[in-house]
Amino acid sequence: MTSKQDIIVAGGGRVGLQTARLLADRDNDVSIIEPDPDVVDEIADEWIATVIRGDASTPDIQKQAGVEGADAIAALTGHAGLNLAICLVAKELNPEIRTVTRIEEATGEAYAEFVDGVVFPEHAGARVAANEIVGSDVQTLADVTGRIDVMQIRAQEGAPAAGKTLSEVRFPAGALVVSGEEGEQIAQPETVIEPGKRYVVAVDPDVADEVMNLLRG
Repeated sequence: MTSKQDIIVAGGGRVGLQTARLLADRDNDVSIIEPDPDVVDEIADEWIATVIRGDASTPDIQKQAGVEGADAIAALTGHAGLNLAICLVAKELNPEIRTVTRIEEATGEAYAEFVDGVVFPEHAGARVAANEIVGSDVQTLADVTGRIDVMQIRAQEGAPAAGKTLSEVRFPAGALVVSGEEGEQIAQPETVIEPGKRYVVAVDPDVADEVMNLLRG
C-alpha cells in the first residue's frame, strides 16, 4: 500500500508554498493553484511540480488541477471566505476528497462543519497544516532544528520494512528510529516494524522520501 497522495494546494503565498514543500518532502504529488502571475513565475522557477495560474474557486481551474482524482485539497489563501468556497466547490466535484481550509482563529468552529479539517497556520505553522491535510498516518511532531523533523509514522502492510527488525532494515544516513511501537519504548536493533503500529523517527528532509518508502511502501 502506497502512502503517496495527490494533493492540491490553493494559494501560493508563504503558508501555501511552505506547506506544499513539506507535503512534497513526504513523497506526495502536489499541485499549486495561484492567481497572481508574478507569484506563479516565482514558484515555477523553483518548483518541479504542477503550478496552475487561476482562481481556485473556479470549477474549470480545479478540474485542470485534477480535483476529480485528487485525495485532498488545502485552501490556504489569506481569505477565509474564499478558502471555504474553494473547499465547497472541490467537494461538489469530488465528494470523496479531503478538504482542509485555512481560517481566522475566531471563526474556526463556524467553518468546521463544512470541511474535513481547519488550520490556523499563523499560530500552528506549516507543519501542522501539512499534518491536517494528509490525515493521521504521518505526523510531524516537532521542529528540532531548522533541518531535522521528528515524525510519527504508521507502518503499512507490505512496506519494505514491515515485519523486519531495525537491524535488518537499511535506513539512510540522516534517519533514526527513536521509539518502538506506539512510543512505548526506545527502539533497539531487535525492534520489529509491525504493520499498523506507529514509530517515531528523526529524519533529515533530504531522506524523508526514502524513509517513507521503507515504512509505508
